[in-house]
Amino acid sequence: MSTGVCLRLLQTAGSPSAASCRRWSLISGCRGMSSAGRGSMNVFNREMKRRQKNWAASLREGNQYDYLRDEVGGRVADRVYDIARTFPLALDIGGGKSHIAEHLNKEFVERLFLTDISEKALKQRRQTEIPTHHVLADEEFLPFKENTFDLVVSSLSLHWINDLPGALRQIHQVLKPDGVFIGAMVGGETLYELRCSLQLGETEREGGFSPHVSPYTAVTDLGNLLGQTGFTMLTVDTDEVQVHYPGIIEVMTDLQGMGESNCAWNRRSMLNRDSILAAAAIYKEMYGSEDGSVPATFEILYMIGWKPHESQAKPAKRGSANVSFADLSQIGQPPNTTKS
Repeated sequence: MSTGVCLRLLQTAGSPSAASCRRWSLISGCRGMSSAGRGSMNVFNREMKRRQKNWAASLREGNQYDYLRDEVGGRVADRVYDIARTFPLALDIGGGKSHIAEHLNKEFVERLFLTDISEKALKQRRQTEIPTHHVLADEEFLPFKENTFDLVVSSLSLHWINDLPGALRQIHQVLKPDGVFIGAMVGGETLYELRCSLQLGETEREGGFSPHVSPYTAVTDLGNLLGQTGFTMLTVDTDEVQVHYPGIIEVMTDLQGMGESNCAWNRRSMLNRDSILAAAAIYKEMYGSEDGSVPATFEILYMIGWKPHESQAKPAKRGSANVSFADLSQIGQPPNTTKS
């Protein structure tokens, strides 16, 4: 897929209000990194998230909600293909229905372990050419020995983890030296249209608002977290995936079908009807397109980190350079000649 804006109409089975009326665009971009790591907090109800994912996996036509996971899983697989080597043993954390593995082949990954917190998602995993072992496991507690895997991948799962630094340390531990971790998670700007509309709608009708969209990791934190957990040769970049829906109800319906409903402990379980109607009107007014649809933006953070090994390239020692930057201006200029 090109890195420019790409608009396509999704032709999927299901109700016309939720699936066939949905279109999406991909906007690629890159932002700089800074520090500011975060400590461990108990923000998310992991048991609630397991139930949400099980419910989503049990839907009769649940595949119509996989469009975002399939797209991001393909882009994670593209980053695996960018590494010119074969990985004898790989681990997919939170892989669900094999959204990454279906884009890979045995020439790059010879054997795969697929884990997820949802047993129903694992049962509905897609068949791939890679020999795959599925393991029911929580992303926060990986049941594998140290120095086991040559490659670890993860797509749209790590943003529901309470202790992200701890999870990254576990990933680092299960990797072999010179192993690589390639992951994708949603970032802090995700669903800002929905968040803002709900806050304004609730404030207008109820005089205050409660959090209805889960907190996400900021892109400025991610590089620092990877470095603190021992990864080297880091790469962090971002994409923005924008999906267009008929209205706010379809946005929330699709999030529920993805298993991406809010599971924060401080969430409010019910939304007032008047607040939803007000939020829907605000959503249309502030963000609506000319065709009557409304956008929902997903900021996707991609990360690549390597476990250190003596064979990896290392930066030269400070002061070892034998060329000055001042000499760069002389490149391409003809040498001075003097007449005798």
